[in-house]
Amino acid sequence: MIYDLLQDYTLILASGSPRRQRFFEELGLKVTIDVRPIDETYPSHLKAAEITDHLAEMKAAAFTDLAENDILITSDTIVWKEGRALEKASDVDEAKQMLRDISGQKHEVITSVCFTGKDFQKTVHEITTVWFANLSETEIDHYVSNFQPFDKAGSYGIQEWIGLIGVEKIEGSFFNVVGLPTRLVYKTLLEIAER
Repeated sequence: MIYDLLQDYTLILASGSPRRQRFFEELGLKVTIDVRPIDETYPSHLKAAEITDHLAEMKAAAFTDLAENDILITSDTIVWKEGRALEKASDVDEAKQMLRDISGQKHEVITSVCFTGKDFQKTVHEITTVWFANLSETEIDHYVSNFQPFDKAGSYGIQEWIGLIGVEKIEGSFFNVVGLPTRLVYKTLLEIAER
């Protein structure tokens, strides 16, 4: 089992996201939380998964003090729609506009996860397509007023009210949309542990 293979490693999760932290708990993996601030500006020529790969690797670059048996896990998620990244909204108006943009449309949720050790780095990503029904202004107002859209790419949480009433279908990993491609994380950690 993966737990036996990883017992000699220290897993460090560089994420303040309670959703990501909970996923590791549910996977039965003990992680140490260590979040280091970085400037999340990226080159404008990057597109889709190039953005999230780049940001996940930038977050890893802030850790120059890894021990021999550390595995650092950094990640980044964006909503990608029609050649544009919808990241985290900075205010109520921007959150509402993002929800209008995805209303009645499909978009992609892209999460990259970077695994870094003292002598290796491996970055993987998952892409999930999400189709939203048409959202009314009343529904958008209700969600933004009563939930927490500001810490989520695209200003929505699929596991929250807006997902329950708005998501028509998805293609790919549901957990990726929540914030972590759990199957891919498990598979990659297994590959690292078996090296």
